[in-house]
Amino acid sequence: MIERPGKIVAIGLNYMDHVRESGAEPPKQPLVFCKFTTSLIGDGEEIKIPRSLTERVDWEVELAAIIGKTARNVSVEDALSYVGGYTVANDVSARDLQFADVQWVRAKSLDTFCPIGPKVVQLDDPQNLKLITRVNGETVQDSNTSEMIFGVAELVSFCSHSFTLEEGDMILTGTPWGCGEFMDPKRSLKGGDVVECEIEGIGVLRNPVVEI
Repeated sequence: MIERPGKIVAIGLNYMDHVRESGAEPPKQPLVFCKFTTSLIGDGEEIKIPRSLTERVDWEVELAAIIGKTARNVSVEDALSYVGGYTVANDVSARDLQFADVQWVRAKSLDTFCPIGPKVVQLDDPQNLKLITRVNGETVQDSNTSEMIFGVAELVSFCSHSFTLEEGDMILTGTPWGCGEFMDPKRSLKGGDVVECEIEGIGVLRNPVVEI
């Protein structure tokens, strides 16, 4: 059972390789949005796609930083001392809702659209970790956290200057290239798929997909 955090803060367009594949301009400061905490599920639990709402559901492997103590107006230099641990997250996204709504909260907050796990670990250097996503055993994302535009320390500091980060809050730090929406042709998750998100030093987050 997952202990629900107070906030899930997410960062958009934070990998240069993802910026290139999406054809967007690199952000000049972190692009912050949120996922509702009711979207959380754990390792092995089902990602449930509500077909009455969405037809284009995508995967996004992300390094999740979990805040270990209250952070407010912290410096970049001190920011990593406020991180209590790291885990793997999958920022599951309903792309058709995302682009129709313009803002992203609903598309990324459907129930079960935030798998995290399989465990929380300490990391000395979060900026040199291999990230991989596999769908039904096929590698679709393969990158490194060194591709981040804004590193974990910068994100924690930036967020803490706008709102208080409390113990247990999570920051999802962005996803690299390889999302299905930007493939040619586009690819989306469907019932029966199995998504595995893996980050070096943490482990594999594995979730089956069902349609409801």
